[in-house]
Amino acid sequence: MPYYIKRTPKKKKEKPLPLFDRAGIKVKKKPDLKAKLDKEFSLFIRLRDCMPNGYFRCISCGQIKPFEQADCGHYFSRTHLATRYDEKNCNAECRHCNRFKADHLESYRVNLIAKIGQQAFNMLKVKNHSILIKFVAAYKIHSYNPVMTVQVLTLTFIREF
Repeated sequence: MPYYIKRTPKKKKEKPLPLFDRAGIKVKKKPDLKAKLDKEFSLFIRLRDCMPNGYFRCISCGQIKPFEQADCGHYFSRTHLATRYDEKNCNAECRHCNRFKADHLESYRVNLIAKIGQQAFNMLKVKNHSILIKFVAAYKIHSYNPVMTVQVLTLTFIREF
């Protein structure tokens, strides 16, 4: 007889089955759609702020860097869905400023006001605190921005040749 208590292995929790519609086609869950929408919107913003030569100017530090080092920086956090997909809230930002600098919002604010104006910035602040526009805005961008991304990609592709 062993001197320790033999434990039985715990049963694995069963994963919930994926959602299916009536025809048996897999329906995407909300986080999948949000991730796809974030990816498309980020590409749209980075291409919008990119110069024709393939470089962009960081809205926080003002440095000019190649497109590969661009992130979609949000002045108001992405947790606020009312401004998550707002084009005035999102601008191309270098990875260093977006991910590692804690004080990047100070210079971001100054440059954002210079870009969109004080009145638009105040409206963005008001919109940030509202919760009425949540998924209406997300659905509108989802149906609109992939088309815009394709158009901007096509224009960039034509310019390069």
